[in-house]
Amino acid sequence: MTLSESAVATADAPSAERHVNPWFVLVIVCMAQFMVVLDSTIVNVALPAIQRNLHFTVDNLQWVVNAYTLVLGGFLLLGGRAGDLFGRKRLFILGVMLFTFASLMNAVGTSAGMLIFFRALQGFGAAFISPIALSIVTTTFTDGRQRAKALAVWAAIAVGGASIGLILGGALTEYLSWRWNFFINIPVGITVVIVAWRVLPAMAPVHKLGWRGFDLAGAATATGGLMSIVYGIVGANQYGWFAARTVGFIAGGIALLVAFLLIESHVEHPLVRLSIFKTRTLRAADTTMLIVAGGMFSVFFFASLYVQEVLGFSPLRAGLSFLPLTAAIIISANVSQRVIGPLGIKTTGLIGMVVAAIGLGLMTMISANGSYLTEVLPGLVVMGFGLGLTFMPLTMLATYGSDAEDAGLASGLLNASQQVGGALGLAVLSTLAAQQVTSHLSGLGHPPTSFEQMTAAVSGYRVAFFAAACMMIVGAILLSVLITSREARVDDVAVPAMGIDG
Repeated sequence: MTLSESAVATADAPSAERHVNPWFVLVIVCMAQFMVVLDSTIVNVALPAIQRNLHFTVDNLQWVVNAYTLVLGGFLLLGGRAGDLFGRKRLFILGVMLFTFASLMNAVGTSAGMLIFFRALQGFGAAFISPIALSIVTTTFTDGRQRAKALAVWAAIAVGGASIGLILGGALTEYLSWRWNFFINIPVGITVVIVAWRVLPAMAPVHKLGWRGFDLAGAATATGGLMSIVYGIVGANQYGWFAARTVGFIAGGIALLVAFLLIESHVEHPLVRLSIFKTRTLRAADTTMLIVAGGMFSVFFFASLYVQEVLGFSPLRAGLSFLPLTAAIIISANVSQRVIGPLGIKTTGLIGMVVAAIGLGLMTMISANGSYLTEVLPGLVVMGFGLGLTFMPLTMLATYGSDAEDAGLASGLLNASQQVGGALGLAVLSTLAAQQVTSHLSGLGHPPTSFEQMTAAVSGYRVAFFAAACMMIVGAILLSVLITSREARVDDVAVPAMGIDG
């Protein structure tokens, strides 16, 4: 074996000179991933304060959230590939540093344009953190059972961090300032950088190609295509589905994605090796995640609006109202790693999505003069339990079905499916909700009273929750069709795919 072959063979394995506790590695990368997930929702309850302080228009305010989500989703594939080419430890640390710097600039932001720009830069840093962190987890835990436990923790963070973001964001906004939603990342980011630099094992590049393996054309077309489609759908709420602007961005995005596929099928070192999609488990997991994520994102957005604008909750109280959802996710994520063995991955995932759909169905019972305890809490708890049972099976299917050298790519694809699916789903559901509100108000035949306006808004939220429940059911159908029972067994999926005996 040559020196280069030896380096590749030992890539992402702990150094022989020093044993590193894999659970300590998990803590480090999960701290970084927690920041990434947290920042997708932490600003939601702070949006009114941000609007007043930085003079955002109503139309531009959405970009405080969308700038982060769009860039994160668009660059995830590039982040996963870069980790494989240049070393996961190095790129992980650089991603955390960039994310932390952007958080600081957001915290001291003085204009709407400055905040949007650095939110996008945050998303760019997160696009390197998230897929690389997951690939570090999947290559650190080589035992199937231990990896299942580690991924249960990862799944809890993936869905629980978003709801914790609402709670923390509400507390920081009410008692300090919206700027502390970004200041809080700075000590965490600095800690992760220092500890990761000293503790994470040396991780040589999986592919010894360097810049020769950097598919710039593929990265540009994939990122541009995804961002163009999401941008077009987000704007459909304002301009209409058949407006030239909407159709142009969506059609342009599709054209760029077609160009991406053509480039990947001919370039020597593609950003996405298309043959990876021959892995049925990965293909099924990513497709299902694309659908399910849209339903999940809708809860945090529309439920947050409902409890503040209709029930009159303060930012802190609105954040705390999601605490039962977080608890349900954490409990069910632990349950999932216990039942996934006897039930199988497919059955566990199907149960999770059906339960989440039931929770969303309960959310359609909200009213303009409703109560949190009777109309919101039951739906949040049921859906949270379903999400905890859903995300671990999908994560296992997406990451276990690929070879170790493709861990970064597989992680990037799964995270891209989640972020892009969430952005697409939220854009579609927001448009459906807005159309329902317009229809409701136009049917009154007179200028609406404040209560009638509130009733119209609630009718829009109900439509969004119903559509989100339908998305969960569609996800369950896809998983049922795309995965066979044998492929969904833990031993068959997890162990042989990673070359592990037993």
